[in-house]
Amino acid sequence: MSLPACPQCGSEFTYHDGVQLVCPECAYEWQEGEATEAALVIKDANGTPLADGDTVVLVKDLKVKGSSQVIKQGTKVKGIRLQEGDHDIACKIEGSAMNLKSEFVKKA
Repeated sequence: MSLPACPQCGSEFTYHDGVQLVCPECAYEWQEGEATEAALVIKDANGTPLADGDTVVLVKDLKVKGSSQVIKQGTKVKGIRLQEGDHDIACKIEGSAMNLKSEFVKKA
């Protein structure tokens, strides 16, 4: 089992100490899920941080890849989920699963 590197100093020599992880080089202690959540900071077109479950509004018309459909500017998207990658927002628009780039939305 591979443990994550220390989020403070980047050391790979982390170890479990009960319910938390410890870095022997800088003595930083954290919960196992904390490091990945802290690293994933996604901001909207205005620079406002987004979180899972937020409602966002599209700031420009977006073409749907592989279709002639266009999602209009001003479309409100509820209950987003953040993910890593180029398209960092997973959501449903009109019942269809979509992935969006955060640079094309603003927090509602």
